[in-house]
Amino acid sequence: MTIEKEDEAPARALFVPSRRAWILFAALGLVALGAALFLRYSIIQNTPIGLACEAGEESLTCKVRLTVILMFVQDTFGWIAMIAAGVQLWRPNRVAFAVGLVAALLGLVLYNTRASALAVALLVLSLARPAPEGR
Repeated sequence: MTIEKEDEAPARALFVPSRRAWILFAALGLVALGAALFLRYSIIQNTPIGLACEAGEESLTCKVRLTVILMFVQDTFGWIAMIAAGVQLWRPNRVAFAVGLVAALLGLVLYNTRASALAVALLVLSLARPAPEGR
């Protein structure tokens, strides 16, 4: 007695980026993490810079500081990460994964932890999705 599985379709390959893509993701992640740590600890939480910017100094550092503060107050990093992770979960591709990873790392360091952590979870889940047809 043999049972043949004629009705079942062959399993589709999972979305697994190539080794080159993983190296690129790691490099992008390290750059994003380094930039976020620099912004947080050298510009945003630096008391003398904060006092100078609040006193009305017009410098590039103060403009960058204000822009980053406005972005994390509005959860911009978390929302970008969530949208990119949703696109990645819906239709897996390397660009959405990279954007989601960079935005999530920026958000985790720059005070958007809830949305960014959920985006990281969605990115991990997206690796269990089948690869798009024709790739």
